[in-house]
Amino acid sequence: MKHAAARSKRVRRRGKIRTAPRLRRRFVGKRTGKPEPRKASPYDEGYEEGYREGMQRGVQSFSTPFPGTSIIIPTYNQIDFLKQCVASIMEHTVPPYEIIVVDNASTDGTEAYLKSLGGQVRHRILDSNKGFSGAINVGMMMAKGDTLLLLNNDTLATERWLDNMLECLNSDERIGIVGPVTNYIGGDQQINVPYKDVKDMPAFAREFNKPDPGRWRRTDRLVGFCLLFKRSLFEQIGYFDEGFEIGNFEDDDYNIRVRMLGRSLVVAGDAFIHHYGSVSMKALGDQAKPINDKNEHYFRAKWENPYESVHQVLQLIAENDDPVQDAGKLYPSGILVKGLNSTPYWVEDGVRRPVEGELTLPVTRVSQVDLRRWPIASPISAGEAEQRYVGLANETSSALAKLPDETFYVLEGAVARKVVSRAAMEAWKLNRRPIRAMTPEELALHKEGLPIIAPPQLRQAL
Repeated sequence: MKHAAARSKRVRRRGKIRTAPRLRRRFVGKRTGKPEPRKASPYDEGYEEGYREGMQRGVQSFSTPFPGTSIIIPTYNQIDFLKQCVASIMEHTVPPYEIIVVDNASTDGTEAYLKSLGGQVRHRILDSNKGFSGAINVGMMMAKGDTLLLLNNDTLATERWLDNMLECLNSDERIGIVGPVTNYIGGDQQINVPYKDVKDMPAFAREFNKPDPGRWRRTDRLVGFCLLFKRSLFEQIGYFDEGFEIGNFEDDDYNIRVRMLGRSLVVAGDAFIHHYGSVSMKALGDQAKPINDKNEHYFRAKWENPYESVHQVLQLIAENDDPVQDAGKLYPSGILVKGLNSTPYWVEDGVRRPVEGELTLPVTRVSQVDLRRWPIASPISAGEAEQRYVGLANETSSALAKLPDETFYVLEGAVARKVVSRAAMEAWKLNRRPIRAMTPEELALHKEGLPIIAPPQLRQAL
């Protein structure tokens, strides 16, 4: 067993994957004095074969989700709170889980702490502060669970916290996201608590967290301090919008995108966790308000009237009995996009076609999650793609219409789709198309289609 342990250390040193070491032991021949190779024992051969088989299985199963929850914690310079959070999860979480911590380039020893945990916690150290959205996106990219839970580092898990939230999430396929109640958050997730000292909190939570579906309730907004949803929802919605800097309003944006798929937001009133409250934002000091104001401006520019758009989508879903399958249905047709690599695609009629040749028109960057929603089809030349882009190829190509009140619609055949904001129009480069004036009477001749929303901004390779 000592030999096996030694080999294991050599294989894993410096955190890099290495092939199993070949046998290098030699002995000196009795007559020649020269080293001669020693024959491998059955144990050595079995060890090497088992190592190779294990590596192969690991590579093959890397992208396969496990039946459990990935708990994703973004953090920045709050090592003491992070330690408490991680310890509480390990103490009180019964369902299968993994912990993923994404550190926004902390300078308080967080990296050393995470490394000291070994295999108990998976982690990523970012080279700069990417904010809440950036860190969460990296964590979701790393996650292997079939459910994802986004958790602030200034929270404490309690008995049955995850059990009860999972019960709620799995009770109805129409539920998109579930959140718990807490002592400090605002909105309808905050409750009055009897304890004054956090040491008395676990006893309160133990009694409070008795399973009770009667305390589950739908809401219009869940705060991002703790959000639970299925991997399938992430694949339908995509990543958080990294246009929201540091923190605030990115959870409101995600809530709206989820609701526009016809999915519900639910408060699990029988799941309580403790929240110290806005620790990272308070640490920003005088910078907190300018950051909040900037994010609020970005949110309003992106959505203009988000709840009107949500109502429109829900009404269309009810009238047509046709749920919105994914965020791609809220994107326009007749656009140029690209993912991680340099290959541009022409997207039309629900498929993407690789563009061959040099383009002169701008291309919209989307995530790999978004890109995979469009099945790949036959290539198209750059010239034809650009001609179709400006609506010169045929009469059914998408056109951009403007009403007297400065509202814009994309016309896709007999269907008119409202562009929810100028930000959405600019994100998809729709403003580069020819614009035709349209009266409300002309618009009424078209069938109402799903609105067009902006894609999330990405500042990382996702």
